[in-house]
Amino acid sequence: MGSEESEVMLQLAAEAFQAGNFDLASEIYQCQAEGARDPRGRQELLTRRADALAHSGKFTEAFAVYREAADTERLQPSQLQRLTDCLLQALRKQGPGVRRSGASVVEDSLASCPLCRSFLWEPVTLPCGHSCCKRCLEGERPPVCGTCQGGMAAEGHRVNVVLSGLLSRLYPRLEHAGRLRREGKRLHSERREEEALAKYNHSIAIAPGDHLLFSERSQIHSALKHWEQALSDAHTACRLQPLWAQVNSTTYTHMSFVLSIVTSVSFTDTAGSEEEATIDPADVECSLCMRLFLEPVTTPCGHTFCLQCLERCLDHNPKCPLCKKELSEYLVRRQFSRTVLLEQLIHKHLLSELTERQQLHREEMDELSNLNKNVPIFVCTMAFPTVPCPLHIFEPCYRLMIRRCRETGTNRFGMCLGDQRKGFADYGCLLEIREVKFFSDGRSVVETVGRRRFRVLQHQERDGYNTGDIEYLEDVKVEGAAELELQKLHDSVYELGLVWVNSLRPEQKQRIEGHFGPMPPKEMQIQWSPNGPSWCWWLLAVLPLEGRAQLPFLAMTSLRDRLSGMRKVLLFMSQSRHR
Repeated sequence: MGSEESEVMLQLAAEAFQAGNFDLASEIYQCQAEGARDPRGRQELLTRRADALAHSGKFTEAFAVYREAADTERLQPSQLQRLTDCLLQALRKQGPGVRRSGASVVEDSLASCPLCRSFLWEPVTLPCGHSCCKRCLEGERPPVCGTCQGGMAAEGHRVNVVLSGLLSRLYPRLEHAGRLRREGKRLHSERREEEALAKYNHSIAIAPGDHLLFSERSQIHSALKHWEQALSDAHTACRLQPLWAQVNSTTYTHMSFVLSIVTSVSFTDTAGSEEEATIDPADVECSLCMRLFLEPVTTPCGHTFCLQCLERCLDHNPKCPLCKKELSEYLVRRQFSRTVLLEQLIHKHLLSELTERQQLHREEMDELSNLNKNVPIFVCTMAFPTVPCPLHIFEPCYRLMIRRCRETGTNRFGMCLGDQRKGFADYGCLLEIREVKFFSDGRSVVETVGRRRFRVLQHQERDGYNTGDIEYLEDVKVEGAAELELQKLHDSVYELGLVWVNSLRPEQKQRIEGHFGPMPPKEMQIQWSPNGPSWCWWLLAVLPLEGRAQLPFLAMTSLRDRLSGMRKVLLFMSQSRHR
């Protein structure tokens, strides 16, 4: 084949490769390689064919061609870049949590980092709740969680104090090996290779199943020109973790010799031989409640607390309870993901204590979710059934109250007027939380709507906010002639109310409707709801009456009496307007 024809075919192969037609590119490169006489040119064509095979996912064939290229002339690390890129891409497509040969030891040992798959050294807990080695995160650009693949900013995240101490006690041998590895890396960076090699030899003697130690010792042997030892360590690293994506330059150099074993060897657990210790319950107690961690969360500063304990502290001050680091941004995100590894360790070593702690929490939640006994009461203003009631929450006690309402799933609390003698009035309205918007200083705006009326049977207090035992109120229904009379009264009062609303200045009406919405229409069945027609409550909310004047209407269980009272108010206001 002439040189011009060969150039045309190579151009065609390059275009096919660029277009994603890797099979065609592979065939052309194969034909060109068979006719090549120059060893270096033949090797180049073989590596291009191997690249095409790798891109098409035919890794077994690709490995064989790379091996053939290496037999022709020694491969350079840069010539294996496409292979490693394809392997990485294939691994990422499988997604997190897929079990495969050489998968992360996180699936088999709690002591492993999902990024480097070695001992979890200096664990940093990320916003997603998963933990990785601090050094691994610093080496990732951009940093990505090794478990859920979620991106995050690793800067500012510090070592999880509780988790680090716990892993050191549970896995002392692996922790010691990790410490030696860190010292060896420091010596290697200072070019003190002999001393670094001694540290790695000691570390491997302690943790002989850790692929990372062999991979890094291979680099040191290479720097010392111990080629056979470097190759042996690279071979062992690939055997221990054949699908480990973070391949270094030394492994690139020797890849041509070990490609044939990558897809056929078995996986070894780096932490499986560690004889685990037990956990003292005192090691996993929240420093705020002094009880076993329940739903532990870790702040960016590395301190861990029960979720509810931390939130309660942040109600008073947006800083870490231990180190006083500012947590305003953490607070506004409300990304309180539980520390997964810590939960797993507690479940594994302290199951009975955890079960007891969870049972106690369930009992507390059951008590808080009772909407008849100890119902939380927000002492502020008048609220009415079906009427929106937006609230600005800034006091710590009410932050706690709102959070508990959401945690229990009821999303409800009572609203009552204040009372100088009792603390709050004997009648109120149950509000339902629709939406909560948080701010960086801990404040929030809570959108609520009125649901049911109630009477307070007993006034109480809990954790700084008011509570009460309550009974719910319903209108008494009437029939026959009384029902017909009630319907006439209802229609006449509705018309009076509509006249009053339409007499308001445009800006007044616009402001009212912006806050409460438009006046509800007349209802066909006026006794269908136990609270009566919605428009009555809307009108009571917007009429210029003081809370003390509105309160008796809330307490009435007779729709006739409520309509009669509203009629008197509307007539008085109409007469006052005409004077």
